[in-house]
Amino acid sequence: MLVASAFVVAIGFGIVAPALPAFARSFDVGVTAAAVVVSLFAAFRLGFAPIGGRLVTRFGELRIYCLGLAIAATSVGATAFAASYWQLLIFRGVGGIGSTMFTVSAISLLVRLSPPEARGRASGAWATGFLLGNIAGPLLGGLLVVVSLRAPFLCYAVALLLALAISALMLRGRTGYASGTENVPPALFRTAFAHPTYRAALVASFANGWTVFGVRIALVPLFVVAVLGQEESWAGYALSVFAAGNAATLLLAGRLADRRGRKLPVISGLVVSAVATSLLGLHSPLPVFLALSLVAGVGSGLVNPAMTAAVADVVGAKARGGTVLAGFQMAADCGAIIGPLLAGAVAEAAGFGWAFLLTGATSVLALTFWVRAPETLPRTEPCDPARLPSEAVTTRTLGSE
Repeated sequence: MLVASAFVVAIGFGIVAPALPAFARSFDVGVTAAAVVVSLFAAFRLGFAPIGGRLVTRFGELRIYCLGLAIAATSVGATAFAASYWQLLIFRGVGGIGSTMFTVSAISLLVRLSPPEARGRASGAWATGFLLGNIAGPLLGGLLVVVSLRAPFLCYAVALLLALAISALMLRGRTGYASGTENVPPALFRTAFAHPTYRAALVASFANGWTVFGVRIALVPLFVVAVLGQEESWAGYALSVFAAGNAATLLLAGRLADRRGRKLPVISGLVVSAVATSLLGLHSPLPVFLALSLVAGVGSGLVNPAMTAAVADVVGAKARGGTVLAGFQMAADCGAIIGPLLAGAVAEAAGFGWAFLLTGATSVLALTFWVRAPETLPRTEPCDPARLPSEAVTTRTLGSE
């Protein structure tokens, strides 16, 4: 049900992705101002994330998940009727509060309910739900933009309400804590931050937010229209190609993370993402640009499941990790805030090529952290038949203390 809800939410998000920059520009603002709309959404997510993590710990994942979907649906519905640029900023900002609530809740459920040996695959399946929605969403959004710049937001509101109905009906009563774990103390952010793999995940999450949730949504549609000279509908197609590269890789990356460890797919993905993203700003023919978008999507798909599984390894299966997971999300939101602003300013001052090159450099920065990070995949040593299975040695996590 988490995967199904993720798919529905992502369809709506994909629908508005190609329309949002153009909708902002319809109020007679520049490239940087249009990018601010994307950054403000992430800023509200960032500011509310610590509170969201505490709410999840106190009231439970499902309640906060449903409340977040309701807030997001109301916000995006109001966005469709924005009469000015400032109203657009306010409505999108409030939507960030709902977004962080259902995101932290969903990841918390995913971490708590998936066993250590399947965390990569579970993360990959959940991310695949998002990515399949992101493939279909921009395609539909590209068609809706032709009808009206406001139509995609109304469709997104309907998608969020549908996800709310699915979650409330199908997950109720099925997300409680297992017996014996109710009194396990929550995992603390400062304890997790002392783990080098968690720090590496924070930097990679920052780079992912900068690249995928910031620059790609804010600048790719503008680049396709202003530099490549294509119609706005091609912006949606470019985003869908990137999402297709993700979707084709996520499940494979999840299996690889569970069998070979978390580091190999993360490091490979960061290298691929850095190279492909840096080359996006070249004034290439449209087919070459789409091919690079596909390769960049493959790189991102390699990173995400293994990175999420590594964070889950640090938290452990028993500890409640609301604040740790909120910190992980905040790193992505910081990237999504800073990325469009800096890359947008660089694009206006020096051109899109330098903006995409700067974006690729964030993946290189994350790579330097992951090369030195220890592996967190739990390993069990061969046991003597006389020993109990519970005596097998596993990687120590915050939740195993």
